Amino acid sequence: MDNRISQVEKAIAVFKKHGGILRTAQAMRAGIHPTTFYAMRDSGALERVSRGVYRLASDPPLGNPDLVTVATRVPGGVICLISALSFHELTTQIPHEVHMALPRGAEEPRIDHPPLRTYRVSKRAFTEGVEIHEIDGVKVKIYSPEKTIADCFKFRGKIGLDTAVEAVRYYRERQRIRVDQLMLYASICRVEKIIRPYLEALL
Repeated sequence: MDNRISQVEKAIAVFKKHGGILRTAQAMRAGIHPTTFYAMRDSGALERVSRGVYRLASDPPLGNPDLVTVATRVPGGVICLISALSFHELTTQIPHEVHMALPRGAEEPRIDHPPLRTYRVSKRAFTEGVEIHEIDGVKVKIYSPEKTIADCFKFRGKIGLDTAVEAVRYYRERQRIRVDQLMLYASICRVEKIIRPYLEALL
């Protein structure tokens, strides 16, 4: 009995070290014995966040469970477009799915929940402008406000030009304006000519 308790305590320590949330395979690699893991799951000590993703039930509720789940399940992706705008408070839209950028050629992630919409982008457009934010103890890759605005103009056909223009307006009102960064990412996304009139009108 004592050994079982010590194994559970070790497992809890492993979860806490990783922000309280782990994929099943991660947990096993980190040294949690499968028997211990499934016993904790069955007893309610672990709760299922998504398929193959678990967290300590004793931890406070997740503040942003969708972003945390997707970042855990798809560590190679970057949160983008509407989801990034929402995180940076640059939109009135409420994302009904998580928007994530992936490099061209990447396999489509298999996630049952939350709903996920993916966008394939070129290597430079994928790697530039990435910020890492800690959300609920998990490191989440999210594009910067400036890169997100450039992306919105690039994908205006999919998310709507009005969404991109609204983002510029909120950016002007709520952020320290960095026109050089905006135009750098506009160049990478090949939307300089499209974005410039809106910047000139709003900034």
